[in-house]
Amino acid sequence: MIGRVGPDLLEAHAVARFPNTPVRTRDGLHWSVTTLYGSIIDGLRTAVRDFPDLGSIGVDSWAVDYALLRQGRMLGEPFHYRDDRSTRGVDAVHGMYPHRDLFTRNGLQFLPFNTLYQLASEDPAILGFADSALLIPDLISYWLTGVARVERTNASTTGLLRVSDGSWDDELISALRIPPHLLPELIAPGELIGDLATDVMSQLGAARSIPVHAVGSHDTASAVVAVPMQADAAAYISCGTWGLVGVEVERPVLTDEAREAGFTNEGGVDGRIRLLHNVMGLWILTETIRGWERSGLPADLGTLLSAAAAEPGDRPVFDVNDPAFLAPGDMPTRIDAWYSTHGIPAPSSQAGYVRCIVESLAQAFADAALTAGRLGGVPVQTIHIVGGGALNELLCQRTADRAGLPVLAGPVEATALGNILVQARAIGLIDGSLEDLRYRVVRTHPPRRFAPSGRTP
Repeated sequence: MIGRVGPDLLEAHAVARFPNTPVRTRDGLHWSVTTLYGSIIDGLRTAVRDFPDLGSIGVDSWAVDYALLRQGRMLGEPFHYRDDRSTRGVDAVHGMYPHRDLFTRNGLQFLPFNTLYQLASEDPAILGFADSALLIPDLISYWLTGVARVERTNASTTGLLRVSDGSWDDELISALRIPPHLLPELIAPGELIGDLATDVMSQLGAARSIPVHAVGSHDTASAVVAVPMQADAAAYISCGTWGLVGVEVERPVLTDEAREAGFTNEGGVDGRIRLLHNVMGLWILTETIRGWERSGLPADLGTLLSAAAAEPGDRPVFDVNDPAFLAPGDMPTRIDAWYSTHGIPAPSSQAGYVRCIVESLAQAFADAALTAGRLGGVPVQTIHIVGGGALNELLCQRTADRAGLPVLAGPVEATALGNILVQARAIGLIDGSLEDLRYRVVRTHPPRRFAPSGRTP
């Protein structure tokens, strides 16, 4: 994505888009990160050619996954967080630190794929051979610059940072027998990682070096920067594969109620805390569509959503956060099984499945937004939906209906805009607080409003 920033200008344009397809080998499910990097280089080459005055580069991605390296060489393609190997790590970690104790240290919701569980599932011999572990955006930045750093917002999802001060938890790391030298120095959004390495400049055809800055490298951290909140009494939903639902707070919330409700305290830009709950998100819908495509059934999303809008909206919802929906595979069959287990009739048509998925997501979003506000002391009056889910009018409307609150949808490219804004501030194109950055988003990307219709279940 190329960003352009000026006094009354904030734009993000796609230079290149490419698939990110996991690969299953004999040892599990992996990301093909070398393929991704090749596509990134191709995209940057186009960007440098079309915009020779490019002022900065920033990298964000999904969280928790990492690559192990030795002397700069990657030891294997990173495991995918949906691979089930981390279940071994859960037992090992919780044998020493039950989740109740971990929550007081790292503030994180229990998710079986968090980095500490993945590292605990590694072969100790491999961990001992490696000399560094880099999260995905840090790995890309390292390949671009030759500088290995770990950005704080993404590091906050590993489970290995102290929530009290945002530093590596040396005691926990030692107890889990994770070699401390694996974890590089931390860096904050807006800080310079380094300039493009000479060999990368050559690959890109760049006439000069370009600085690479840390941003909110966890994509949700960047997305929250660009949520057009103009009042504290708002919740946000960064809606893509996952739905990250929460509020922004100044201090972590470490109560038993927050832990039992499955809330997490993740780092945000400018030292903010993202108190949020991970909802399964559009993954269930997109995986359903993919399954129908493979089976040769009609699978145009727009057509299916139009048909779903005509379906009854009062059908019983299912628990989108059930672990049964985490792995790739046949979602309609799993939905059938969930309903059967609970003695509820399952949908009987494609439109019925889509409507059930949308209604179930909307209910989960509404519940999580209202709970986040209560736990964080934020009297939520508005819910913002950013990311791809902002384009799903049925989902936005039903979230408003089920929450009984207005939903403001957009921008769709919130992650890219948040990334761009942090870079622009870092190189002096703009200045100001997080609120000032968000005001730019409001002026240039006004959201669409969905008022609650009163049609609740």
